[in-house]
Amino acid sequence: MKEIAADLRRWRGRGDKQVALATVVATRASAPRPTGSKLAISEQGELAGSVSGGCVENEVYEESQAVLAGAEPKLLSYGISDEQAWSVGLPCGGEIDVFVENVTLSELEELLGRIERGERFTRTTVIDEDGTEFVEEFGPPPRLLVFGAVDTAEALSKTAKQLGWHTIVADARGKFATVERIPSADELLVEWPDEVLARVRPDAWTAVVVLTHEDRFDIPALAGSLRSDAFYVGALGARRNQERRRERLLEEGLGEQEIDRIAGPTGLDIGAQTPAETAVSILAEILAVRAGRSGGPLKASKGRIHAEPAASTP
Repeated sequence: MKEIAADLRRWRGRGDKQVALATVVATRASAPRPTGSKLAISEQGELAGSVSGGCVENEVYEESQAVLAGAEPKLLSYGISDEQAWSVGLPCGGEIDVFVENVTLSELEELLGRIERGERFTRTTVIDEDGTEFVEEFGPPPRLLVFGAVDTAEALSKTAKQLGWHTIVADARGKFATVERIPSADELLVEWPDEVLARVRPDAWTAVVVLTHEDRFDIPALAGSLRSDAFYVGALGARRNQERRRERLLEEGLGEQEIDRIAGPTGLDIGAQTPAETAVSILAEILAVRAGRSGGPLKASKGRIHAEPAASTP
């Protein structure tokens, strides 16, 4: 929804009252866009967003024009199982169901406001005559909490923001945690790890990465993160350091299973050398963990190429 927000507000600003809103409500096999993807069509025929990456947009556009003109909302299906699929083109080999409805821009403005305020809520739409419901869950963006205001922290923040994540960089050393050094972070905290964890309260939508190389920072940051609901806890450093940290964490009272949650060394094995490459490696592993994937080559995968989006992510 955020991807089309600017266009929706521009259309409303010039006086438009409604749009046709097309939403991917189901996918099968390797569909080009995940469920929840949206294409909006203005009263003047402009498009914003995508439901298939260009494969079926023309067909959806024609149906949307009819809905804007007063036709009933419509559930459309496209895919290789349809004899006419190739006439609209779905080369990715998957199937998608797209629901097209007429929605007022004032309603969408209210929806966008709730998303931007970080509210957690659902939007339910009846998509067929049998009363089938499509439920969308919205909530705050995933969070990336980075301990250690080093160059890799800036690279992580910059790349994570492109994914729509909220980034927090923390370091008790004020000379490191500055806007000049880490301009891409949404939040900069000059606090000790215990204070940071108490403030941020990592939840199931939070990934934590520890980049510091000092026990006075590493151990409390890791111990507190492992005791939280963070879905990912990673730590930079050589394997020898990981083993030493493990012993320290055992001394702190953490169990073997808790410590096994640490992704250390953090990241996927892509031969990363620069901070930017290291950030890609780390974020790739975080995304794989969130999607329940191994992070290996797609060529070797037997499952779907595209994972379903996290339910709470707008």
